[in-house]
Amino acid sequence: MTDADLSTNPLPQRRIRSFVVRAGRMTEGQERGYRENWPDYGLELSDGVLDYVECFGRDAAVVLEIGFGMGDSLIEMARQMPEKNFIGIEVHPPGVGRLLGRIKEEGLTNIRVYCDDAVEVLAQCIPDKSLDGLQLFFPDPWPKKRHHKRRIVQPEFAQSIRHKLKIGGHFHMATDWQPYAEHMMEVMSAAEGYANAMGEGVYADQPEWRPVTKFQKRGENLGHGVWDLIFSRVS
Repeated sequence: MTDADLSTNPLPQRRIRSFVVRAGRMTEGQERGYRENWPDYGLELSDGVLDYVECFGRDAAVVLEIGFGMGDSLIEMARQMPEKNFIGIEVHPPGVGRLLGRIKEEGLTNIRVYCDDAVEVLAQCIPDKSLDGLQLFFPDPWPKKRHHKRRIVQPEFAQSIRHKLKIGGHFHMATDWQPYAEHMMEVMSAAEGYANAMGEGVYADQPEWRPVTKFQKRGENLGHGVWDLIFSRVS
């Protein structure tokens, strides 16, 4: 698949979602954070294709994170790397509300947020060849075999995000579920246009700049290992 093909072919429609929107009420603080701060930091599908300079008020490297949970690690990365712009996508409103509140509390200006399906955001809002990095940390591993089709890292997804990355941009994954790590390695090693930044078949050490997440702590408490994978777009 060439760049021309990638640019002219839309992202495939997701027939099977990789997530289930969990029922749950927002706390008063989360609801307030959402209500008061969404106008300043929230983004909508209806906004269409983003102009990053207009969105952030500056030209800077852009990193997108899919599924930021309650947002603690995204906040930490944005604080540690103020020179970068971060876009977070999460489908669960409580996490979005909490993140929005913390953005305001921390006085951060380099985070914007979608509360929507990442596949739709990528298809409708993210310009081609525009991302310096795309992060997917501790996605649902869907461990039962009959649910493996729900895993977000699939050959079609790898190609769908490929043309959103700049040449040299990286796709960074992390999981505490070894079978899913092996699945990610298999899918990404076979994906056209990517190269393993660590070398063929090699997992990455956890970078210093990736904070330990709640999901990672939970997995480690259960005796799980942690696997990071970093693949770069090379064509």
